[in-house]
Parts: sequence; C-alpha cells; structure tokens
Amino acid sequence: MTELLKNLVHGEWVAGQGTGTPLFDPVTGQELVRVSSQGLDLPRAFAFARERGGAALRAMSYGQRAAMLGGLAKALQAHREAYYEIATANSGTTKADSGIDIDGGLYTLGQYARWGAALGDARALLDGASVPLAKDGVFQSQHLLVPTRGVALFINAFNFPAWGLWEKAAPALLSGVPVIVKPATATAWLTQRMVADAVATGLLPEGALSVVCGSSAGLLEQLQPFDVLSFTGSAQTAALIRSHPQVVANSVRVNIEADSLNAALLMPDATAGSEAMQLFVREVVREMSIKSGQKCTAIRRALVPAALYEAATQAIAAKLAGLTVGDPRNESVRMGALVSREQFEGVRAGIEELKAQTRVVFDGSTQPLVDADPAVAACIAPTLLACDDPDHADLVHRVEVFGPVATLMPYRDLAHALSLVARGEGSLVCSVYGDNAASLAQAATELAACHGRVHVVSPAVGATHTGHGNVMPHSLHGGPGRAGGGEELGGLRALAFYHRRAAVQAEAAVVQALGALPLSH
Repeated sequence: MTELLKNLVHGEWVAGQGTGTPLFDPVTGQELVRVSSQGLDLPRAFAFARERGGAALRAMSYGQRAAMLGGLAKALQAHREAYYEIATANSGTTKADSGIDIDGGLYTLGQYARWGAALGDARALLDGASVPLAKDGVFQSQHLLVPTRGVALFINAFNFPAWGLWEKAAPALLSGVPVIVKPATATAWLTQRMVADAVATGLLPEGALSVVCGSSAGLLEQLQPFDVLSFTGSAQTAALIRSHPQVVANSVRVNIEADSLNAALLMPDATAGSEAMQLFVREVVREMSIKSGQKCTAIRRALVPAALYEAATQAIAAKLAGLTVGDPRNESVRMGALVSREQFEGVRAGIEELKAQTRVVFDGSTQPLVDADPAVAACIAPTLLACDDPDHADLVHRVEVFGPVATLMPYRDLAHALSLVARGEGSLVCSVYGDNAASLAQAATELAACHGRVHVVSPAVGATHTGHGNVMPHSLHGGPGRAGGGEELGGLRALAFYHRRAAVQAEAAVVQALGALPLSH
C-alpha cells in the first residue's frame, strides 16, 4: 500500500486509522499516497491550537509575526521543485499552472510579511479615529481591533492546494490567530507537505498551524464562539455549513467563497480587430485554458456587441484550436488535466446540460490528447458554446461548469449587457474591455454592485494588467450573492476577519495609552 500521509494535530504528527483514501495522478491513474483523518482526537487538537498556539501568537507583536511569515516564505522557496513535482503528479497541472498556485501562494505569504512589518510593536489595531462623547472632549470612544481568542478553521478547495492555504493562513497568522486547515482530499498532498516544511523551520509556535487530511467529519462540531471558519467550495456545501447547529448556536463567524459565473464584457464601442477586442479574445482563451478552467475566477460568460458576435466566435475558436492538451510532463502541452475522473465526468455532464440552450462553436475533443490515454486521463479539451438568445436562457446564468468551458453571448447595448451580467446573481470578478476611460469607469461603477472585483482592461494596460482570473493579495477576493458573500485579501483588510471590534469608552489619556496602530489598508 502507498504511504499514508500523517495529520498534524495537538503538536504531533498522527496517522489516521484505516487504510485511508487514495490520491491519484489524474493523467496516468497511478495511486500516489493515501490520507485518513479517522480516529483523530479533534477536541484535543482544537483546544491545543486555541490555548497553546493562540497564546503564543498573541504574545508576539504584529511586527514579530510578520517577520515569522517572511522567514517562512524564504524557507519554503527552497522546496519549490518538490512542490512542482507534487502538483504535476497530483493535480495534473502544467509548470505554468503549478506556478500560479505555488508561487502565487508564496508571493502572498511574503506580501503579508511586508505589510505586517509596518505594524511594528503594536498588539492591537485602531479602527478609525477617536470621537468625543462629551462637550469638553475628555470622554471619548475609540474602536479597537484585537485578535479573536479562537482558532481559524479552513476548509479548502481542490484547485489551489498551495495558494488556498497561504492566502488564508498569512493574514490569520499575522493577526495572531492559530490555523487548522482541512485541504480538499483529492489534492491534499501539496498542502500537507507545505505545512510540514513550514513547521520544520521552527519559526511557528506549537499549535499555530495544524493540518487534517481526509474527511471533514467532526470538524464543525469543535467550533466555539470565538472561532472563525473560512470555506471555499460549492454553494450547496456552503449552505450546509451555514446551517450547522454548532455554527448557528455559537454565532461562528463564517467566510464563504462559492459558485461564481464570472463574466467578461467587450464594450459597445469596440470594433472588429481593435486592440480592445484582441485583449478580450486573448483573455477569454487564457481563462479557459489556465488550470484547465478549474479556477473559481475563470471566465464562464463572455458578452460581446451583437455586431461582433460572429467575429468574436471565430477569433476565440481560432486561438483555442492552437492549444495542446495532455500530460503536462510533455513540454508541448499547454493544458493539463482536471484533478480527477470524477471532475471529468462532472464537466462533461455540465456541457451536456448547457447544450440544451446553446450550440457548440468549438469542440476541442476532436484533437488527440498528447501522451495521455483518453480512457484513463482526466484531460478534457476546451469547449466554446454560443447562446444566441441569452434573455430567454437561464442555464448559462445559473450553471457553472468547472472546467475549460465558456459561453459567448450577444447584447444590444450597454444597459442590456449589464442586465445579463447581473443575472449571474453575484460573482467574484467581471472584466471589461474597451478604450474609452469615461465609459469604462461608468461600467465599472455599475458592475461593482454585484462583483467583488471589477478588472478593467484598456490598451494602456494591455501588457501590464494582472489578468482577469489572477487573484492579487492587494485587491479584494470574494463576491456577493451566489459567490458566497465573503471577503478575503484586499491588503490588510483581510485582518479584520480575524479580529474582534470593540468600542473603548474612556478619558482621552486612556485612549492614547492603548498603544494601538491604525489599520491602514
């Protein structure tokens, strides 16, 4: 039997009971390792994290915790090659796609180290300025942010086992809150390895970072009033989490990132072959192919002026035709695999569902896979659909196919386009393409109401913009409605989730003696 990965709980590496759940290479089908969380003493694990890890972290200043994160980022860089090997084997990603996850995670970790350094010796943060409560100004009210006295439980998704860990753990640890991470089972290996390497540095206090691989059974039952929970995954699972008796009874603070039918919008004043249209086409293709479309921020709906509908269809299809799909170990391959055959079957079923209200305008499955057996590999080629009547179609605005699939649709004018985008009922990101600053600003303002991020691309930033689906730690990640209603990242804004806000009412001298620094975004 293959190796059974251990869990890090209550400061000890513990193997779960039973034979465990196997993790596979999604290209070859080879079994890699196994994971199990059966039999773990979860009450002890959570108590150890809260009491030992939390106390040790809170004894440090923000500056000291920032230095700790910086040391971790530097130490983990030394293991990058091992992480890339695991990603290729367990996630089926190309080197470029693995880099988005691995290097993106390490960059985020290092960025929070740099931001946190500016907080220096403070052990609490100010939220706004003090305000007088009496005429003479001596009696004041000051809102104060202090680290929550609980644990941060992360239940993460399969598509970003490295970035998904550090984009949450970096602000939590900087805040002084211990972390227990439960990675998605299918790709848990990379998360477990990174936690092991981080703990091996000796930079983290005992109990500051724990990892549970395997089933999530019993985790939510451990949550107490000052704990926080962050979940990335399906809206269906998110609903179960929100309604869990322990979450409800203890008013556990929850952050959710769920389904998202992200859109890309080519502005009405674009013309065929214009630079704005070329940027739009390039980004749609890139978002369909990066990580084989397995990104919660990927473009699912692409909207173009009706006059450019056919031209956009041909341009996108032509670029998709140049993609090679197969084993990412072959350097000619541009798109690797989905993470499992289960996801493969889910994507195929999703395409069939959307085909009831669309037509296929590019079917990449006609091209052979490179160095991969189609009967075994979870490789699926890109599919571009077209919805001629998006007003009377509901599936394209409701069903997210988590793979290399996007639907192109025409619109009449900007008001019509904005109404179609809004039918996604809340998304993580919408990107807008054009060259008129005033009209782009107008569209961005309208779209902000139903998106966590609006990514505006004009020719002036054509070579420098960070990408529709690339989540930068400087900007907010999350979205309203269907996207879960959560907020992550956004610079030091991310720290607010891990702090409790209280109003201190006292004389001015007491307020000044709090020794806290403003939370600068």
